[in-house]
Amino acid sequence: MIVCRSSAEIEKLRRVNQLVARILAELRAMVRPGVTTQEIDAAAESLVRAAGAEPAFKGYHGYPATVCASVNEQVVHGIPSTRKLAEGDVLSLDMGAKLGGYFGDSAVTVAVGSVSADARQLLKVTEEALFRGIDAVKPGARVSDIGAAVQAHVEAHGYSVVREFVGHGIGTELHEEPQIANYGPGGRGPRLSEGMVLAIEPMVNVGGPETRILGDHWTAVTKDGSLSAHFEHTVVVASGGCEILTLLAGDAARDAELENAART
Repeated sequence: MIVCRSSAEIEKLRRVNQLVARILAELRAMVRPGVTTQEIDAAAESLVRAAGAEPAFKGYHGYPATVCASVNEQVVHGIPSTRKLAEGDVLSLDMGAKLGGYFGDSAVTVAVGSVSADARQLLKVTEEALFRGIDAVKPGARVSDIGAAVQAHVEAHGYSVVREFVGHGIGTELHEEPQIANYGPGGRGPRLSEGMVLAIEPMVNVGGPETRILGDHWTAVTKDGSLSAHFEHTVVVASGGCEILTLLAGDAARDAELENAART
């Protein structure tokens, strides 16, 4: 069942998603060579709990940490560890929180120090693809219009879209209907209506789209070992299109530039 949220519920979702966005901004500032993903995870949990919220991921189906920290060829669900980040790595940070019974969810991929031109381009195209997907969100559109927009932008730049993992509805549960694939033809699936809240999250590989799961039963990596990136925003369908709930005021200008770039 797909739920359309009331204005009161949307305000609660706005609050928790803004919290997630603020914490992710602090975590991004920690990313540098020599820092461990475990240190980033500890900071994330401390910040979430200090705000009176709960980590959304920790304990979810047995996941052991507050953030998913995925490095280089790791696509999603990387478990934080004592691994030290190195110059030239790229790090995906995916984090959720629960506050007042409602969930927030967002992800960003960050360059560690100076990275290659190829890595910078991957991050740029993946974030642009996210905004292509967001631009497709409006009342009356179909769910698959989001994935079609993402796929078209990604493949136009020679990259591939991961198939096994998808975006999702979000609200009083971390994962709700509908599922939002990042590929496929548009014009299919449920129609979008005002009040629907969606977590849109393209995962993009330099090489092929295939993934495999490591022995920890969580970490998904590219099957061919190629670099991967992941960006996510939570949005609510509104009369004029959508509102990005995980967008901080200070990021609005930068992300508006990205959105405009993605449209051209």
